Amino acid sequence: MKEHQVTHVLFICSRNQWRSPTGEQVWKNHPALAVKSAGTSPKANKVVNAKIIQWADVIFVMEQKHQERLQANFNKLLIYKDIQVLDITDDYQYMDDELVSMIKQSVSHYLGLT
Repeated sequence: MKEHQVTHVLFICSRNQWRSPTGEQVWKNHPALAVKSAGTSPKANKVVNAKIIQWADVIFVMEQKHQERLQANFNKLLIYKDIQVLDITDDYQYMDDELVSMIKQSVSHYLGLT
């Protein structure tokens, strides 16, 4: 018997304080997903590392600069990774209604989820 394939989704922002933890919170209970979040800053609550990059199937970064930082630090690990830029600026607090809506809409659209 084959188990259902779960997609490993990683949300990245700068400090892992507002945007990426919101993404993790919004999607953490979806049965088709395993979700984590991290930040690119050394001062992030959870700093992105090679292990979490390797774990991820899809990486959603909040801004282009996050993708650039990942590529600068983990270029070889990212060769076959699916990285999507959400274009969500750092203007929202954790679980802000507008932030939740944007993350739900863009991620569900990209992954074909409801």
